[in-house]
Amino acid sequence: MERYEINDETLAIVACNDKLSRVYENDKSFYVKNGSNKIMEDSCEYFGSSLDGRRKGTEAMIGINYKAPIIVEESNNLIFFPTSSIRNNVNCWVSLKHFKKGYRDGKDVMVEFDNHVKIKLPISVGSLNNQVLRSSRLDSKLRSRKDKKTF
Repeated sequence: MERYEINDETLAIVACNDKLSRVYENDKSFYVKNGSNKIMEDSCEYFGSSLDGRRKGTEAMIGINYKAPIIVEESNNLIFFPTSSIRNNVNCWVSLKHFKKGYRDGKDVMVEFDNHVKIKLPISVGSLNNQVLRSSRLDSKLRSRKDKKTF
């Protein structure tokens, strides 16, 4: 598959290298001939923005610009957090919506999702916990703004 848009079933996008990623969905995984950041960029564009625009939005909402979580699509609260800097082309992106827990597995972390799928990622437990916290703050801010809107 050459083009992929993140959707409600996307659990994670794990970069194999800068031109190939493994995508995990609720009941399957498959390879996409694009880097993880390119998939994020395409998905943000599909939903009417850009990865840089979404990053700037995160910075404006919660003041974070390094390893910033990204709101890919706001109506379904599709928020993904990176495991390393967005400048790093070999990056992994994890869905906050489906994240259940993470625990140490050797020098890496095993990430478990709400459907019991597990993925081993090259990140420390402390860094993972920090990314989940940042993403949760962004989610909370987004939900708060939605609740305040009157139509």
